[in-house]
Amino acid sequence: MGAQVLIVEDDRMLAGVLASYLTKAGHQVALAADGSEAVTTWQRTVPDVVLLDVMLPTLSGLEVLRRRRTAGDHAAVIIISARGDESDRLVGLEIGADDYVVKPLSPREIVLRVQALLRRAEQLTGSRLRERSLRLGDAEIDLAARTAARHGEPLGLTSREFDLLAFLAGHPGETFSKAALLNRVWGWDFGDNSTVTVHVRRLRQKLEDDPSDPRLVLTVGREGYRAARGDELV
Repeated sequence: MGAQVLIVEDDRMLAGVLASYLTKAGHQVALAADGSEAVTTWQRTVPDVVLLDVMLPTLSGLEVLRRRRTAGDHAAVIIISARGDESDRLVGLEIGADDYVVKPLSPREIVLRVQALLRRAEQLTGSRLRERSLRLGDAEIDLAARTAARHGEPLGLTSREFDLLAFLAGHPGETFSKAALLNRVWGWDFGDNSTVTVHVRRLRQKLEDDPSDPRLVLTVGREGYRAARGDELV
């Protein structure tokens, strides 16, 4: 059975084309044409993946995303935007997007990116079903439920933040370059390394006592990250 995908796009022709491709790929699709409708439809349909345009009537896509993340929604989000500057991408990622695609776009590429998001989530969970949970310091990671908590309080991670935490916690002490993390966690053979930097920063803000002096997710040199080993946390 496919995923539930919400397409938030005011260009009805583009939305229709994307919906057609995703439906043919086996996914269920819902549509919203403006920001207010997007908030309502997002709450009602509980999507697995959201394709979110930035420039929308009533509310911007970034405001829609901000509201849903504040409400604790963890759906995977792919921003689709005509604005491709690095600063625009970083803003979207900071708010909680998992991916960012610049228009004009290929509907087939969007389908592949949606499937990559879903596949990585399944692989990171399914590959460790015999080991249903992990720990990193005082953080408890439930792989089956795809949730993480500290002292019983949920961390409120996005889908990609959870994937990144689960991967690093599953390889304590092992350093991975940004390019390696893009491949192993995002499933990309190429991409903007700032995507990893932003997600590590966001993860630390939710995970660390002092994000400016992290103890759990460590920077190694200029290009790598690793999870702390147990003996480093005693």
